[in-house]
Amino acid sequence: MGEVVMYGSVSVDGFVADENDRPGPLFEWLTGGDVPLDESGEIKVSQTSYDYTRPYWDRIGVTIAGRHVFDMTDGWGGEPPGGIAHVVVVTHRPPPEDWDPEAPFHFVDGVEAAVARAQELAGDRIVEVAAGDVGGQVLAAGLVDEVRMDVVPVVFGSGKRYFGSVDAQHLLEDPDVVIQGDRVLHLRFQVRR
Repeated sequence: MGEVVMYGSVSVDGFVADENDRPGPLFEWLTGGDVPLDESGEIKVSQTSYDYTRPYWDRIGVTIAGRHVFDMTDGWGGEPPGGIAHVVVVTHRPPPEDWDPEAPFHFVDGVEAAVARAQELAGDRIVEVAAGDVGGQVLAAGLVDEVRMDVVPVVFGSGKRYFGSVDAQHLLEDPDVVIQGDRVLHLRFQVRR
């Protein structure tokens, strides 16, 4: 099975969004470059960020996100973001009433079931877990293999934490990747077992 990777852009003080669920400048590195990162042409990064990010994105088979993110994005219009094949949504609620049952979204109750379903769908590809509350729950359950952060030089002071409400210590190995892009520092840590 593919590895489980917790991923997200984060402020220097550890937030993935401000108090109003807005990412503010966290995604500016995704639009401030001149190398297209996807076919849309809207996401453009520095060559350094492209060389790090594109191979990772190409290996993602499934993304796990919480219902809150799903609702905020209006379910990405039924199309998984970034060319990903499937999205597993962790939720205690059923899909929206008007939701297309053919859309490649899977609504699952609980993080353990979400990871199991995502690994089944992803095969040997990466299962990406969105940072935030769901990501923190997956980490706390001992199901994350790697943590990837795109650290942006901004201090929010408060907001939505990268690791959600995790309140116990979890050890990571020393970073095995540290890459400086434009307005972003890409970090990768293996989770210590």
